[in-house]
Amino acid sequence: MGKPETLEDFYQQKFNYLPTNLQQDIGHFNVFRLEDCYDPAAKPVTYSRRDFYKISLMSGSGRIHYADKSIEIEGTTLMFFNPQVPYTFESFSDDRRGFFCIFSKSFFTDKVRGGISDLPMFAPGGKPAYSLNNEQYGQVANVFERMLGEIGSDYAFKYDLLRNYVTELTHFALKSRPSESLYQHPDAKSRITAVFTELLERQFPIETPSQRFTMRSAKDFASQLAVHVNHLNRAIKETTGKTTTDLIAERIVAEAKSLLRHTDWNVSEIGYCLGFEEPAHFNNFFKKQTQLTPTGFRIAA
Repeated sequence: MGKPETLEDFYQQKFNYLPTNLQQDIGHFNVFRLEDCYDPAAKPVTYSRRDFYKISLMSGSGRIHYADKSIEIEGTTLMFFNPQVPYTFESFSDDRRGFFCIFSKSFFTDKVRGGISDLPMFAPGGKPAYSLNNEQYGQVANVFERMLGEIGSDYAFKYDLLRNYVTELTHFALKSRPSESLYQHPDAKSRITAVFTELLERQFPIETPSQRFTMRSAKDFASQLAVHVNHLNRAIKETTGKTTTDLIAERIVAEAKSLLRHTDWNVSEIGYCLGFEEPAHFNNFFKKQTQLTPTGFRIAA
């Protein structure tokens, strides 16, 4: 999986320009009509993470590939995507109509109780798709129309109002039942392995002695992905030939070697950063994996 798509990437790919307000302290927000952004000749959207949030209202049929799941959609659907989970959309319709808005995490900093990522549709393992009937579509479309009207206004507090509109969409979804029409995609095991790898790598590099690697077990990752640990273990074993525990251990050892070579931190500090409460536990782990103690490796390196 490549690097996450940034807001800059989004604007360059869709419109070949960058807006002037991407770096504003209030965070970034924008809203679009889907028809204005859809190019039938464009390359398919890649399966990857984005570094921004997205809420989309779309009429048509297709399939969302989201984390390790593939969800069939038909008719009108309200969809929520977060920066933690890679996704792509496979359309089965030539005529796609609707709206979408994008916003950075900082757009909601200190504005939503508990943080935007704690809302169920944005939380890890959350349900991203909500099917709507005609009446519900009209209600949600009206919210997007108000967003479009407000984004171009000169009202001094328009971004507060736009945050309220986003919150209105989340509460509308919370009162609805998410779509549960799962499609067993042949790449499902590869997808969950990719998401696991992404979560693992996101915790590195360790850059300060106060930084800690906390997700140290298969159960930790399964909980984050909202899947059963046995399901995660099977998928990783079938796609990589290694166990989840082996991959985690390999990554810890690689980081430990880098820290031993390139920092002057003592062994206790390095072990603590990598999640070991006691230096002896780190010593035993490292020696089991490399046949050398951390101190012996540092001397040899």
